[in-house]
Amino acid sequence: MHKRAVGLWWVAGCVGLAAVTFAADAAPPSPYAGQERREIKALSADEMAALGAGQGMGLAKAAELNRYPGPRHVLDLAEPLGLTAAQRAGTERLWTDMRAEAVRLGREILGVESRLDERFRSGTVAEPEVSALTAELGRLQGELRASHLRAHVRLRAILTAEQVERYQHLRGYGTADAQEPAHQHGHMQ
Repeated sequence: MHKRAVGLWWVAGCVGLAAVTFAADAAPPSPYAGQERREIKALSADEMAALGAGQGMGLAKAAELNRYPGPRHVLDLAEPLGLTAAQRAGTERLWTDMRAEAVRLGREILGVESRLDERFRSGTVAEPEVSALTAELGRLQGELRASHLRAHVRLRAILTAEQVERYQHLRGYGTADAQEPAHQHGHMQ
C-alpha cells in the first residue's frame, strides 16, 4: 500500500511537471484570438454597423468637446434647448445631409476594407496594392471625419450662444459630474 501511494505521487508529480513545462512553452493567447472569424478582420460587427449607418463613432470629438454642438444631439435635446421651428428645420436638414454623406462614405470604407481583407486572404497581396488600398482608406476616413466636423461647425451658426451654453450643461460638459472641466472657448458636437 505504501509503495502504491508513492507510485501515485510520482505519477502525479510527473504529470504536473509536464503541464508546467507545456504551459511555459505555450505562448499567451493573442488579444486578436477569435477575430480571424470576422467578415472583415480589421472591423468588429459594431464598427461595421456604425460605418454602414453613418454614426459619429467619436469622429467629431474635437468639435463636441470644444463647444460645437452636434445635430443629432441637438435634435434629441430640442425641447430643453428651446429650438424654434426654423432652428429645428435647419438642424434636421443639416443632420439629414450629413448622415447621407456619412452613410455613403462609410459604405465606401467598408468596400475598401473588404478588398484589403480579401487580398490578404488570397495570400497573393503585393506591397503596391497595400499602399494603394490604405491610401484610399485614409482619404475616405478623412472625408468621413470632415463630414461630421463640418456639421458641427454649420450647426453652431444655427444656435444662439445661450442654447450652446444650455447644450453644454445638458450634455454634462463642465459640470461637477464631468470627468474633466470643459474648455472655455469654442462650441461642442
